[in-house]
Amino acid sequence: MTVFKKAGAVALLGLMTFGGWALLAQQGARAASVQVTEENLPQMLEKLFQERPDLVMDVLRKHSEAVLDIAQQGSNLRRQRSLEAQWNQEMKTPKPVKVEGRPVLGAKNAKVRIVAFSDFTCHFCQQAAGTVSGIMKEYGKDVSLVFKNLPLDEKGPASIASRYFLAVAQQSEEKAWKFHDALFADRNRLVTEGETFLKKTAQDLGVDMKRLAKDVHSKKISDIMDEDQQDAQKLGVEGTPYFLVNDLVVRGALPPDLFKRAVDMAKNQADNKSAK
Repeated sequence: MTVFKKAGAVALLGLMTFGGWALLAQQGARAASVQVTEENLPQMLEKLFQERPDLVMDVLRKHSEAVLDIAQQGSNLRRQRSLEAQWNQEMKTPKPVKVEGRPVLGAKNAKVRIVAFSDFTCHFCQQAAGTVSGIMKEYGKDVSLVFKNLPLDEKGPASIASRYFLAVAQQSEEKAWKFHDALFADRNRLVTEGETFLKKTAQDLGVDMKRLAKDVHSKKISDIMDEDQQDAQKLGVEGTPYFLVNDLVVRGALPPDLFKRAVDMAKNQADNKSAK
């Protein structure tokens, strides 16, 4: 169908939903002489669109926002199918990374482990952190989170924040995750105030500040930071945020529904393995 190919299936659906019946009604007696059903509606619309393209434009103008919404839904569906095909391939290849010495949020034996390569000063990392937080609450004991530091600067606030996060974790994993949440919640302050903001945030959480000052510059923290960089290089990470969902790769700040689809696929694979 030439008209359908030019307009696209999504745009046609919008026209049928929001204006198709109205267009047919405008044909008066001519439309009334033929009974309109769900089966013959597409053919009648195609014929009508060919004869009166001006009516098509009129419907598009009147319902432009609705048609754009439908087009976006179609685009999202295509993206989801593309990601699912990618993830089906990726889950076949194990992607081991070092997680020892890093705080774990959630059950350590969870079916799905999310490993985040992230930067506390990155806006998209901030968005993704909110998505992951929602997933952790929704999936409960089935999902755990490990944070691996991939700061984009070597000596700026991102790198210093990573060191503070790991140093706080040496005292308390619970406080480390509260520290994690506080940094992303006030990312702008972190960027502008730097270490002053980091110290105040740690102090507010009741962290031992003397020990913190020592641990921040310790070899142990430096080694963990180096390991995270090495893992990122092995995986070919080109930017943050970057996530491993078991062995699936989520790049960037995906919308929650797409991220949850990755979690569901990883969980299903884990369930299938345990059932064998």
